[in-house]
Amino acid sequence: MDHSGGPYLNVQAVWSKVGIVRLLQLFFGCTTFSLVLHRAGFSAAYGTFCVFVWCFCFAITTLIVICDFTRLQTCLRNLSWGNFTAAFAMLASLMTLTACVIYPLYFVTLNCSSTDCATRNHRLAVSICAGLLFVVYAVEVFLTRAKPGMPCSYMATAAGLLKVVQAFVACVIFGALATESQYKKYVATQWCVAVYSFCFAVTVVVIVLNITGRAVTLRCPFERFVVIYTVVAILMYMSASVIWPVFCFDSKYGSPTRPSRCYWGRCPWDSQLVVTIFTHINLVFYIADLVYTQRLRFVAQR
Repeated sequence: MDHSGGPYLNVQAVWSKVGIVRLLQLFFGCTTFSLVLHRAGFSAAYGTFCVFVWCFCFAITTLIVICDFTRLQTCLRNLSWGNFTAAFAMLASLMTLTACVIYPLYFVTLNCSSTDCATRNHRLAVSICAGLLFVVYAVEVFLTRAKPGMPCSYMATAAGLLKVVQAFVACVIFGALATESQYKKYVATQWCVAVYSFCFAVTVVVIVLNITGRAVTLRCPFERFVVIYTVVAILMYMSASVIWPVFCFDSKYGSPTRPSRCYWGRCPWDSQLVVTIFTHINLVFYIADLVYTQRLRFVAQR
């Protein structure tokens, strides 16, 4: 055998700090969805979403650990491994955070009868493991983030991580829009939906270009394009952050207070409130993205 290329197995990928954190992700992820499927149970779209999150994150983390341990990522020529793992760690942190909030909110109660206390205890265990799963993914983001003076992938920088957060928040907005939001009533609210869709699409394109390594092969300056797009996104989100609340909560177009006959989970007013909150949150993220990018370029030029 030819060993000139080094050992086939990368033991450091398992015993390093990031490697140990990924092993903990596998442990808590497997424990979480195993408890759900064994006894804790789930129902409706909320429960299905939580189980999907835990299974999806477990599957991708398993793939990452295997590829790092066997060095198979060197065969993936159309994939920037550093950008991919950094983006996934951020996405997994956001998804597991959402799941660890949703599951106990909808499925855990402290009171129980003699017949269902075992189910209650299993659901409490699921909630604890889900919280720990989020923690270990957040730890990976902390360990792999860009550090001053060290080479890093774009997706490991604050700007790259914020791109993942922006796309995730847009998905939350889309979920609220699809739940009785009544956005088709006015052209102005349809404009807001167009803003969310356009910014989400371009943000995803930026992420994909970095993960596939195509960002460096573009003929146009990629960094300049991202800065220009971020400015445009801020202006568009500013318009949506003003227009949406006016046409949803002003007494001339909507209702400033929650209607009395508005059932939980099927209330347009609740969906409109969620969209309003996350519109302003995403606006803050886009502004932070622009500020960080400009500060980084200024420091680099100095």
